[in-house]
Amino acid sequence: MMPERDLQYLAALSAQLRVDSVRAAAEAGSGHPTSSMSAADLMAVLFSCHLRYDFDNPANPANDHLIFSKGHASPLLYSLYKAAGVITDEELLSFRKRGSRLEGHPSPRLPWVNVATGSLGQGLPVGVGVAMAGRLERLPYQVWVLCGDSELAEGSIWEAAEHAGSEGLANVTAIVDVNRLGQRGPTRHGWDTGAYARRFGAFGWHTIEIDGHDPGQIDYALTDARNTRRRPTVILAKTRKGEGVLEVENREGAHGKALKDPDKAVDELGGRRSVRIDVDKPDKEVAAPFRFDSDGMELPSYAVGERVATRTAYGAALRALGAARGDVVALDGEVADSTKTETFGKEFPERFFEMYIAEQQLVAAAVGMQVRGWKPYAATFAAFLTRAHDFIRMAGVSRADIRLVGSHAGVAIGEDGPSQMGLEDLAMMRTVHGSTVLYPCDANQTAALIAEMAELEGVSYLRTTRGDTPVIYEPGERFQVGGSRVLRHTPGDRATIVAAGVTVHEALAAADDLGAEGIQVGVIDLYSIKPVDTAVLTEAATTTGNLITVEDHRVEGGLGDAVMDAVCELGPRVVKLAVTDLPGSATPQEQLADARIDRAAITAAVKRLL
Repeated sequence: MMPERDLQYLAALSAQLRVDSVRAAAEAGSGHPTSSMSAADLMAVLFSCHLRYDFDNPANPANDHLIFSKGHASPLLYSLYKAAGVITDEELLSFRKRGSRLEGHPSPRLPWVNVATGSLGQGLPVGVGVAMAGRLERLPYQVWVLCGDSELAEGSIWEAAEHAGSEGLANVTAIVDVNRLGQRGPTRHGWDTGAYARRFGAFGWHTIEIDGHDPGQIDYALTDARNTRRRPTVILAKTRKGEGVLEVENREGAHGKALKDPDKAVDELGGRRSVRIDVDKPDKEVAAPFRFDSDGMELPSYAVGERVATRTAYGAALRALGAARGDVVALDGEVADSTKTETFGKEFPERFFEMYIAEQQLVAAAVGMQVRGWKPYAATFAAFLTRAHDFIRMAGVSRADIRLVGSHAGVAIGEDGPSQMGLEDLAMMRTVHGSTVLYPCDANQTAALIAEMAELEGVSYLRTTRGDTPVIYEPGERFQVGGSRVLRHTPGDRATIVAAGVTVHEALAAADDLGAEGIQVGVIDLYSIKPVDTAVLTEAATTTGNLITVEDHRVEGGLGDAVMDAVCELGPRVVKLAVTDLPGSATPQEQLADARIDRAAITAAVKRLL
């Protein structure tokens, strides 16, 4: 049993956390105080007795990691920071105010927050990624993830549970606040912690069911979790939402609202206190994170005129980058033989992670690994990345540095048909905050851009093509992010064709056909779709006044819209050629023709425009 003095301290601390959660939400006029109050005892014991964290040095590699997957309980997290002495009461009461670091849901604007949360079902998958990095680094830190019971309905939670269980990630612990009530009413399983235990247990997790308001039981469970070997632990804590205040305790209709009478609630909780937490720092004897050796980089090179798929060049370039940089890791969604990530995996098996057909966990693991300073490249078919869009969106909110590669893009994949065609990916990736979107047309360009991505900040995306395409650039050429290549240009150009990826070759062929008829047109390879080369596009728009964009993508949100965004105020005539119908099965060249984005369609579009 815990000593009486410890129990009294923890009771006072828990009450203070509830009081400050109520006060912060009351000052903001909004927030989630009741969701914070249910988990206050859990976090009081974690911070006081089990967390190992140096708040003066958030970058300490030996620090534990705490992820609030139930990010709406941010008042509790900020109240913990106040009790730890890293924010003031004044800052606590700036919660949700304009310019405050204390946003409605946690974000890395605070140095102690690894990733943005609030889109439920994401904290545990990201925590699994952090735990994967811990194993790679040979470090003993623990990853603690506070989950709500409502979010256990998310499929991404079970992608994380299966991966952590199958990999035996003992350094991750999920603490589930089973307070029974969701936003509009009771959760699916209510207080039936056994129902959750059976599910986690089926995935190989060590399960512990406790009273989430009993400090002794909480302390035992957290100790057991840290001492458990060869499997992850989930603590299923039965709690009461709004604990300690009669007005809202275990009552429906109080979610996401400031309390009606916060002063009365504070009095009911025993008033304001000044309890401090001295969080234990990690062991100073912990070694530096393990990193793999690095060597010089020699990117693959391909002769002009050779036919090579850009996906093949991606695999070879990633292998070269892996040799040059020991911090590069690769993840794949069980299609590594198609994406060609297997080229890296065969050379560096310890740095290759098979995530299976679980695209949400694929992206989340990449986000978690970059928290620890690794440079992840995650690949699958471009079409299947759409399943993980919310994780990609939240990676942008987290300002996470991840590199995504989508293969088998567009109708050019051929006979597999529309279910396998990435036709929405450019639009999806362009909308992500701070993203970079690249679409190379040949093998040497692909290799150069894969190397460039290693130093990019934020979410970066590179699109590859299934089939072989001609090499048109010399080995060793540099391709700047935000740049382009003018492949055809004469003073007599009457129009400019703007293309990327597979359509660059169609555009060049069309330019040759038109030239044979005495019609001169320029051709731009807009390999950087975000950011675009505004200067080159502006020159084309003002000199020829006629732009034809052509892309193996839906007409909405892709290359054509990127060009329009850059030149719309200049008033050129713009014709957008893109995929508008629903494709079927056909050969790659037939698909391009049917979509009206091949050389013949481009030639016809130029003639109509002129």
